[in-house]
Amino acid sequence: MNLAEQIKQTRPFVIAGPCSVETEEQTHTIINALKSEGKTQLIRGGIWKPRTRPDSFEGIGEQGLPWIAEASKKVGIPFAVEVANAKHVELALQYNTDVLWIGARTTVNPFAVQEIADALRGSNIPVMIKNPINPDVNLWIGAFERLQQAGITDLTAIHRGFSVYKHDTYRNVPTWEIPIALKQELSDVPLICDPSHIAGRTDLLLEVSQKAMDLNYNGLMIETHPTPEKAWSDAKQQITAEVLTELLTKLVLRSNVMEQRSFDELDTYRKQVNALDCELFDVLVKRMNISEEIGRFKKEHNITILQEEHWKKLLESRLQMAKSLNLSDDFVRSILDAIHLESITRQISVMNK
Repeated sequence: MNLAEQIKQTRPFVIAGPCSVETEEQTHTIINALKSEGKTQLIRGGIWKPRTRPDSFEGIGEQGLPWIAEASKKVGIPFAVEVANAKHVELALQYNTDVLWIGARTTVNPFAVQEIADALRGSNIPVMIKNPINPDVNLWIGAFERLQQAGITDLTAIHRGFSVYKHDTYRNVPTWEIPIALKQELSDVPLICDPSHIAGRTDLLLEVSQKAMDLNYNGLMIETHPTPEKAWSDAKQQITAEVLTELLTKLVLRSNVMEQRSFDELDTYRKQVNALDCELFDVLVKRMNISEEIGRFKKEHNITILQEEHWKKLLESRLQMAKSLNLSDDFVRSILDAIHLESITRQISVMNK
């Protein structure tokens, strides 16, 4: 059975281990602790760390590979390491690494992904692919396609969030619609959530993990360390093996299969939603027809399409209305922006016909 099938059959499939392999003692200590807790199916450990700033700790390098290989073999749990180029692949295979993963900073670069794919051609090692740092589902899908074209078929997706500038809550915003879109395109590929990199801090790990499970993810990749406060990298987002067990115990695992009676009741709600969607589409058609009339008026009177002050006032009034109706600002703003963009597109078409 390949890794992807194992992940699908074990929910949640848990991948745990340190952000960075630091010392031989640290490596053996955390892997032994994970074995004792009995919740981990795959060990992770960073050997090479692609860091944002050059003076940051960038991994222990090749000398860490025998440490994690020996410790994992001793406890009988397979291990995975991140690779970013052909040389990493060569060394990882040399030390009989069980699973490879491609990190977000590598996924964003098609040249690097192709180099890895070429280096792996002819092997059958499982590969996990993290989302690129920017929210581009096609770039993520492209990485899978490059591996598949090289004959690598045992593939898994890891959602670790997307980079933004100074977010109030997350280190990397989850943007859940991107992995959902990936699953629509690659339905057979299992999906793992990396709450450590999404949260960036331990107090959010359970919340992010629970949402992933509610969205029917197959598993979790969570960074663990024997002494997180002393970790050489990403100390704020790592937990001990014992805390990992506590977190997993608190998770509520819901089924995506329901009894006929429950299905019939849910189907009643779905029919109501379908009816409302039809009404919504009717309203949108009428809204866009009016936008085209506005475009014709502006063309006749030689007026620019974009009226900033009017749009600003309209946006403020609609957001205020939404607040009174208990609709979130982000939700309403995204709808209004989409409607406004489509309205502008319609007016441009009319004015330049």
